[in-house]
Amino acid sequence: MMHPRTLVKGRARRWVMRTWTRIAGMFFALAVLVAGCAPPPSPTSSQAPGAPSPQRSTALNRVVAGIPSDPPFVYNKLNVGGVGGQGSALQELTHVGLTNYDPRGTLYPRLAEAVPTLDNGLWKLLPDGGMETTWTIRPNATWHDGTPFTAEDLVFTARVVQDRELAVFRHTAYESIESVEAPDSRTIVVTWKRPFIEADAMFAQELAAPLPRHLLEEAYAESKATFTELPYWGREFVGTGPFKVKELERGSHLLVEAFDGYILGRPQIDQIEVRFIADETTLVANILAGTVELTLARALSAEQGGQIREQWNDGKIEITSDDWYVLYPQFIGANPAVITDARFRRALLHGTDRQQIADTLEGRLSSITHAIISPSRPQYKEIEDAIVRYDFDPRRAIQLIENIGLTRGPDGIFRDAANQRIEIEINTTRLDAHQKMLFTLTDQWPRIGVAVDPVVIPPQRAQDAEYRAIFPGFALQGHPAEVIRFHSTEARLPEKNFRGGNNSRYMNPDLDTLIDRYFATIPKQERNQALAQVVRHMTENTVPLPIIWRVDPTAIGNRLQNVMSKGPDATQAWNSHEWDLRG
Repeated sequence: MMHPRTLVKGRARRWVMRTWTRIAGMFFALAVLVAGCAPPPSPTSSQAPGAPSPQRSTALNRVVAGIPSDPPFVYNKLNVGGVGGQGSALQELTHVGLTNYDPRGTLYPRLAEAVPTLDNGLWKLLPDGGMETTWTIRPNATWHDGTPFTAEDLVFTARVVQDRELAVFRHTAYESIESVEAPDSRTIVVTWKRPFIEADAMFAQELAAPLPRHLLEEAYAESKATFTELPYWGREFVGTGPFKVKELERGSHLLVEAFDGYILGRPQIDQIEVRFIADETTLVANILAGTVELTLARALSAEQGGQIREQWNDGKIEITSDDWYVLYPQFIGANPAVITDARFRRALLHGTDRQQIADTLEGRLSSITHAIISPSRPQYKEIEDAIVRYDFDPRRAIQLIENIGLTRGPDGIFRDAANQRIEIEINTTRLDAHQKMLFTLTDQWPRIGVAVDPVVIPPQRAQDAEYRAIFPGFALQGHPAEVIRFHSTEARLPEKNFRGGNNSRYMNPDLDTLIDRYFATIPKQERNQALAQVVRHMTENTVPLPIIWRVDPTAIGNRLQNVMSKGPDATQAWNSHEWDLRG
């Protein structure tokens, strides 16, 4: 195949490389648990773009979904912490880019006529070592307010996302861009100074989701300081997706209605209400009571999925596994300071019985993760030897801590030179699996002489970017395993309003160089070598503490058609224009 991404091992999934975490080898076990999964629908609409909508009955086709959070924004880059996981579904319902991913990680055209490839000549490797990618916008593409969607919207989008004063939009990929030009209203050309393997996803959901120039350009020019405070990003959001925002009530719900002018044809569903149910137990009760018939994004633990499967006659549970549970250590202002000592972090991994966590919390459907690359990935064999492993060995853990110079007190907890107990705060969100894992660590670590102060983040602090960034010890999260999260440019710093994907605020120029080389290297062998060096650095220095691969159940009501579980590159909403109701 002649697509540039075939020059690396397999098809690279999204710019953040989410799909490294997919655990294909687990799917057989999952199939035993979850039966009757329907085959995924076609990624393209059955109704041709611009075709007249079929006649519809007067009764509204309405779906009620639920998520265990309260996203303040529809444009997901502005959502903080774990809320962003659920917020991604809201954006996919209401907005599409030139291209979008399906759950398998395949990139499909949406507002664009085609995905750039070497085959079609829209992706060119230039003699000077740079690249050029070109997209042509489909005829009659419009925003929800009826304004034509043009290449000038994308030029404006590129200007915003490259603006150093608006760090929340930035990504290291933008450093590779030389120019963004619009030869005409339907053509956009991006010239790259150096290779970037995910260049064809430039205007997809995550890298640079399109922004409406006619609504935002004036506000952007007037005040960048207040640009992200505009009501546009939430209740007044105007997108290009299959559904448009009708209501957004914080603490309650998002109501969207079908967009007649959607480029792939009007959706079959007339309205979707997404209820914000912060308490997962309440969400499960709503599903079993029949008031919620679909969960979006990451909503349920494996245990809750099993409970629903056993009791819910009006629907089914489908399961995927594409994220990891990971402990992010604090590298700026850590308390106690020994957290920044790699020897201490290695001891903590040796003292963590991760297999017990997998068996207890994920119903034996998960496995230990030793590195950011899943064993199911073809690249894994090329980087396996670079992984530094930390098997469960409490005696080794205690020995490593003693070698640092800490001494054990009469209560069994280590103390530093000032005779202060080594007690570490671990914070996490209110999600059921997160809390259970937190309290398991609270039980395990004192056995190796490390006390734990467990902190469950209250809902009112979930969107507090500073609070989420300056935790003193560890943050326990279930996240996509993304290499880019550990680049210095993603660190959550005050000058960036504490935004970014680098939760640990780990900043190391050597790792930055390796990550940059990885994303810029096209030949397969050299790219895998760069990836192996990234993995070696991360595991040798225990930059994150990987725990286990995460199991994600989706509840899908029986009357819903063409709905499938989420993937590493897309939520359940990726094809919401094709959803329908039985009968």
